[in-house]
Amino acid sequence: MSESPLLIEDTGAVRRITVNRPDKLNALNLATLDALAEAFEAAGRDDAVRAVVLTGAGAKAFVAGADIAEMNTLTPVQGRDFSQRGQRMMRAVETLSKPVVAMVNGFALGGGLELAMCCHLRVAADTAKVGQPEVNLGLIPGFGGTQRLLRLAGRAATLELCLVGAPIDANRARELGIVNRVVPAAELETETMKLAQQLAASAPLAMRGVLDCVNFGGECSIEEGLAYETAQFGLMFSTTDMREGTGAFLERRKPAFTGS
Repeated sequence: MSESPLLIEDTGAVRRITVNRPDKLNALNLATLDALAEAFEAAGRDDAVRAVVLTGAGAKAFVAGADIAEMNTLTPVQGRDFSQRGQRMMRAVETLSKPVVAMVNGFALGGGLELAMCCHLRVAADTAKVGQPEVNLGLIPGFGGTQRLLRLAGRAATLELCLVGAPIDANRARELGIVNRVVPAAELETETMKLAQQLAASAPLAMRGVLDCVNFGGECSIEEGLAYETAQFGLMFSTTDMREGTGAFLERRKPAFTGS
């Protein structure tokens, strides 16, 4: 059996998934896409996991892109299948019922930026660079880059990044709304894990409700989104966590959420 392209470890209720191909700058090949799909499916099933951190091994790259050597040999049908495989995996991450934080420790280019964008939050080192350079290879983004970038940064920024193909630094990415936070590289792991642990300590069902509402509302009319939010809000009143959270507030103590 070949060695897994991922490293997976748990710190309390936080699961850390690391793409471990540093010699390839953590490029996404078919085996890595499949391993990520399995890893996130397992994280979703595991009740002990309340938040996930995704990153890349080494100091240079989060994920530098898709594996160009593998793509170079693909036929048109295989290229379509490769795109669909990546899109399925990233959509599964995006719709996971638990918060996923991308820890962007270096280059996040092409498929790497697409992978970061499907996560719910993104924390980047101040040395990181992101971009969609596929046009320089005679390609376009294939794992959802044109669509998620459009939703995060708007039409003008999407067209510039995808048509020009030049990377931007972390601070510019934050200005455009592509990343949430930028921190000094030396503090990236500490700050990202602190955020993930904060999420892991929050009410799991409430966080799932937020994620569901945002995913649903982003693709529907305001009226449909508001109706969905109302239904989810009412559902929270059936949970033990809601009673615990409101009770703890009234009693001036820290809540202990159980996800029930």
